[in-house]
Amino acid sequence: MLDATIRKKLRDFSLDLTIRARPGEILVLMGENGAGKSTALNIISGLVSPDAGLIELNGSGLFNSGTQIDVPVENRRIGYVLQNSAVFPHLSVRDNIAFGLRARHTSPVLIRERVGHWLKALNIEDLAPVRAGNLSGGQKQRVALARALAIEPALLMLDEPFTALDPDTTRLVKELTRTFVTETSIPCLVVTHRVTDSRDVGDKVCVICQGKKEWEGKPEDTPTCMCHCEDR
Repeated sequence: MLDATIRKKLRDFSLDLTIRARPGEILVLMGENGAGKSTALNIISGLVSPDAGLIELNGSGLFNSGTQIDVPVENRRIGYVLQNSAVFPHLSVRDNIAFGLRARHTSPVLIRERVGHWLKALNIEDLAPVRAGNLSGGQKQRVALARALAIEPALLMLDEPFTALDPDTTRLVKELTRTFVTETSIPCLVVTHRVTDSRDVGDKVCVICQGKKEWEGKPEDTPTCMCHCEDR
């Protein structure tokens, strides 16, 4: 269970959100560019510090402005795929996927097993020895997803995960995401601009406008016209 109440002063407005996602639930965050969606993910991950708030994952505090709890990024057990994929260009695909596991001092045998599993699941086995800097945008996105899933996260967060993918890979990634979240019963946050994406993978949709929750409900009821937030 993810339970986050976050507040942060941004350049053009204040982010003031409460985000809750149950085990096995995919919550889709939607809204115009600059609405605060990616900032919310960065705060939950620990990459950005909020001005105030409370973030709990499965009952454990990740951040609490009242008690000064602020768990480091590497200890939050969050699989996070950034919008630009953020692969390590100088490392091979295999080493990119293994990176989080090695940082957690996972045994070499288990690293080989998990890396092999996700190379196969995302159909990138032939890319294993290739440096990530030589990959296409879609290939990088699949590598980033494999790296996020390999650590068996307690929370999965995906920021615009389908934009760089071709139709066949989009279907594969959506199916893998849905299956992984269901089988592991973890909460998942997905940022997307496309209503079709929310209906394909989402259990619930939260529309954000200028840092505030505008609407929340079922994917099939998502309003076709969302507020026009100013870019920042």
